[in-house]
Amino acid sequence: MLMVPVRQLGEAERGAVERILELDPFAAAQVAERVAANGLSWWRADGRVLGYGSRDQIESLCWLGGQLTPVCANRSAIAAFAEALGAEERGCSSIVGRAEGVLGLWERLSSRWGPARDVRPNQPLLATDAVPQVEPDPDVHPVRAGEIDGLFPAAVAMYTEEVGVSPLAEDGGRAYRQRVAELVRARRAYARFVDGQVIFKAELAVVTRRTAQIQGVWVDPAWRGRGIGAAAMAAVVRDALARVAPTVSLYVNDYNAPARRVYERCGFRTVGTFATVLF
Repeated sequence: MLMVPVRQLGEAERGAVERILELDPFAAAQVAERVAANGLSWWRADGRVLGYGSRDQIESLCWLGGQLTPVCANRSAIAAFAEALGAEERGCSSIVGRAEGVLGLWERLSSRWGPARDVRPNQPLLATDAVPQVEPDPDVHPVRAGEIDGLFPAAVAMYTEEVGVSPLAEDGGRAYRQRVAELVRARRAYARFVDGQVIFKAELAVVTRRTAQIQGVWVDPAWRGRGIGAAAMAAVVRDALARVAPTVSLYVNDYNAPARRVYERCGFRTVGTFATVLF
């Protein structure tokens, strides 16, 4: 009898899950943060963790929640995950992770889950553990509670520009504003204000004991091309390394040459390649 070695994992297997997540701390950071916060009990978690391998030896993971993320998945694991997931209706809004896993899943799931709104096959995954040599912008700071109203329009503009849809569409932005407020309360949102308007923003969207992952980097279009990005990012990286985690990581679209130059100036090095499928 042919057995598909994929099953949902529970709290009893948390140690095995954490060991696999440790094998790829940058690419698996989003999953690691959720597991650390919620464990693997289905009634507390915001997603499910599927495991591939024998009962005694889990080899690969796949997180299924608002996004789908394969972790340490080889070709056999990808095929097995796709077979299991293809029997379900798509519930995630994206597939995100190392490119070989994401694109392998999408190749097998596209006929059942497609079409995709966008496929981004080449997103360099970058990391650094060194304080940038660039002089930091002293006006970039963790956003304060009283500055949320000023930050929120910039966050909406960034999300709409990057993802291609507005975060206000489904519920008027209530859930997205709550997320922004949570990041501010945790001192994980950064901005530079000029005359009350945000001209630069970024956030530590994911934090684990191994890395702080920067997302949501945005410069007001009126300020682009003025050279403010490197100093602003240097301020974020310096603070994150000093206060939050031993490394800082991020992923960027390969075609975003200006951003890639900024990250290179701030000392980031390539540690892999991400891909994203957006629905």
